[in-house]
Amino acid sequence: MAFGFAPIVHIVAAIFAIIELGLTAYWSSLFHSVFGFGGSSPSVINFMIFNSVWSILVLIYIGVTPLYMTSVFHRLAALVLNVLTAIFWFAGAIALAVGFGGPYDCHDSACSSGEAAIAFGFFLWALFTFLAVVDGIESLRRRGHHVDTSKQTTNAYPGA
Repeated sequence: MAFGFAPIVHIVAAIFAIIELGLTAYWSSLFHSVFGFGGSSPSVINFMIFNSVWSILVLIYIGVTPLYMTSVFHRLAALVLNVLTAIFWFAGAIALAVGFGGPYDCHDSACSSGEAAIAFGFFLWALFTFLAVVDGIESLRRRGHHVDTSKQTTNAYPGA
């Protein structure tokens, strides 16, 4: 990438995705535990777990593939994956916030992990939106072909 800070954003996004995975997996486990809420976890929490795993896989493709397997990496695919992941995080974070309700005075771990999962969901949405914008700008910048007019070219047809 043209920007030197994009790999740092990839690392921060990977760390946040791992944190989000832990928070939502813990929150989901409370629904399955004997002392928890009983029953199965809501689909919103399951979607956030999917978002975390999806994001880690996307970050591996976007961050590691250009360094070691350049023949597999495609810049347009990276842009599409970043945009799709940003949409996933926005939808998941909004749905989780709506399902959780308003801000509460939390004193138990379930409530605190829920609020933290919502916050990290919005952080990840912002990070992937930023990465999508950076990739979009770079794709537009590389779109045109540079033609060097300073060199004198010879025509195949001398009269042309």
